[in-house]
Amino acid sequence: MCLILFSHRSHPQFRLLIAANRDEFYSRPTAPADFWPEQPDLLGGRDLQAGGTWLGVNRAGRLAALTNYRDPRLVKPDAPSRGGLVTGFLTENRSARDYMEAVAREGKRYNGFNLLAADLDGLFYYGNRCDGVRQLAAGVYGLSNHLLDTPWPKVVEGKKALAAQLTGEAPFDPEAIFAALADRSRPPDDRLPETGVGLDTERMLSPAFITSEIYGTRSSMVVALGNDGTVRFLERTFEAGEPKETRSFFFELDNPPPSKSTETAKPAG
Repeated sequence: MCLILFSHRSHPQFRLLIAANRDEFYSRPTAPADFWPEQPDLLGGRDLQAGGTWLGVNRAGRLAALTNYRDPRLVKPDAPSRGGLVTGFLTENRSARDYMEAVAREGKRYNGFNLLAADLDGLFYYGNRCDGVRQLAAGVYGLSNHLLDTPWPKVVEGKKALAAQLTGEAPFDPEAIFAALADRSRPPDDRLPETGVGLDTERMLSPAFITSEIYGTRSSMVVALGNDGTVRFLERTFEAGEPKETRSFFFELDNPPPSKSTETAKPAG
């Protein structure tokens, strides 16, 4: 994925709220979100080329999501698929902390990535272009194709749009979040990052919702993990920038968590 906006324990109803766009070549085969036949407790889309996923959740309340880190100078053509890092967490029983520490020990084998992993005990972040695993405190965060909360325009504006939905004063509105993910406006050139792909490509990649002749936003997702042990997962897919289908899932966790309103940052060591 190329954009993940998320609220961790910052909404009165949800312990975790995710808004995300997956950007990919239009030609790469993909299955839309569903429960996987061979892993019936795992819900997510599927990369039919490498077999992994970019964002998924399971009935135990575990969630993982991944973005690539953009640096064409350091691409390894024979590196393992990064989507397997998401499915690995969702199909194992290790805690999020233990899983992420294991990933950190092997992280340099992969091309650049950022990984989020959440279980009922916390939310953790690791990127293989930075040092160490972090347990995240309550707050609103943004992640694109650089490090956590790097202030790229779509990260900054997306966090503002997500934060506007967190007061709890009005009913939760997924459409307002989808609207933020659908923003195609391009920032001025002086606000663009320099990631080694050239100015024209930086411009094309700069909006929250990306379109081009061969590459762009393939799906938008809103995932809400409730304090009451419920999960709401919505996915809107696109074909060459045009809406194709919206899928909606709602289920209860096998073992709902106890009520928990706040969480402080802890070192992952």
